[in-house]
Amino acid sequence: MDLKDFTPAPIQRVSSVDAYRGFVMFLMMAEVLRLEQISESFPDSAFWSFLAFHQSHVPWVGCSLHDLIQPSFSFLVGVAMPYSMASRASQNQSTGVMWYHTLRRSLILILLGIFLRSMHSTQTNFTFEDTLTQIGLGYPFLFALAFVNERMQWSALGVILLAYFLAFAFYPAPGPYFDWSQTGTTADWEHNLKGFAAHWNKNTNLAWAFDRWFLNLFPRSKPFLFNGGGYATLSFIPTLGTMLLGLIAGKWLKSAPNYSWLIKRCAITAAILFALAIILNISGINPIVKKIWTPAWTLFSGGWCFVLLAAFYYVVDVKNNKRFFLFLIVIGTNSIAAYIFAHTIDSFIDQSFRINISPNYDLIFGEGLKSLVSGAVILLIEWWILYWMYKKKIFIKI
Repeated sequence: MDLKDFTPAPIQRVSSVDAYRGFVMFLMMAEVLRLEQISESFPDSAFWSFLAFHQSHVPWVGCSLHDLIQPSFSFLVGVAMPYSMASRASQNQSTGVMWYHTLRRSLILILLGIFLRSMHSTQTNFTFEDTLTQIGLGYPFLFALAFVNERMQWSALGVILLAYFLAFAFYPAPGPYFDWSQTGTTADWEHNLKGFAAHWNKNTNLAWAFDRWFLNLFPRSKPFLFNGGGYATLSFIPTLGTMLLGLIAGKWLKSAPNYSWLIKRCAITAAILFALAIILNISGINPIVKKIWTPAWTLFSGGWCFVLLAAFYYVVDVKNNKRFFLFLIVIGTNSIAAYIFAHTIDSFIDQSFRINISPNYDLIFGEGLKSLVSGAVILLIEWWILYWMYKKKIFIKI
């Protein structure tokens, strides 16, 4: 495939993609509401319990709304790539220049992820399992795959997921003399899987073993033994599969002859992905686990990404409801800024209110809802900053 294939008519931002991205980033930013704390204050409330569940990651197998944040963000990186490449091609950039920008962006994402994870540490925390580093690790491979045709992209997805599945399947599951003290979990943990599925249990799998070697190559205050959540560096490989699904969706979105064609394709693809993932999970061949990004998770979360993309496309673009989604579009057009804000200025805003307004400003509705008040204040100020940037056309790009 040649660069001329990316040269378009005048390139415009797709409002539905910005709204979808804004929705995802808002879910992440809204962690400051601490709905789980509120649910604990009102243990008999099904309402707060429901919201708390969907603002938390499931312990291992399964999915909540919160679990869809990282795959959606990764998927949208893929969606944006055909537009980014078309923009650069329209500026007559060579493939070499594009590769330079790609590798630079990859490195910046990795370093930014490490920096944000190290902010409250006395030593650089070399870790590679968060959203930014995972995208950064896979981004050059995604760029390379953008130059092949769609059939090759689907084939690449199949190879990636099958190879990752086999690597885990051939790594031995814990035996009777396995030292569970090195894993941060126990043999009788209620979420441990049995039989063949045990190859994907928490901190006893191939990705955990890799990190026990890889992460200890970096300076650390003490040897790395396990990640408390079970997250792993190697998850960037199936995350590349998620980004590849986004790349395919982005090409469809960019070249769709009409809206019904796109929505039908997204719906059919989502149905196939859901069916494959559920069959793999129920049969015990491969569980749906976000924390180690199993192949079944790539398929399952990918199905949701296609559903959400189609839904936002129909409601925002087809029905021309951009003005009703301005709140999300403001966040989505400056997603990197929103991501940084959510990791850096939350406590600063809260402390500023306690000093300048009242030390107990968040108790206006009582102790049980204090995190709702402080979180809402933080979200409002962060959004106001992003809105100011939006009006001034200040966008942080990597």
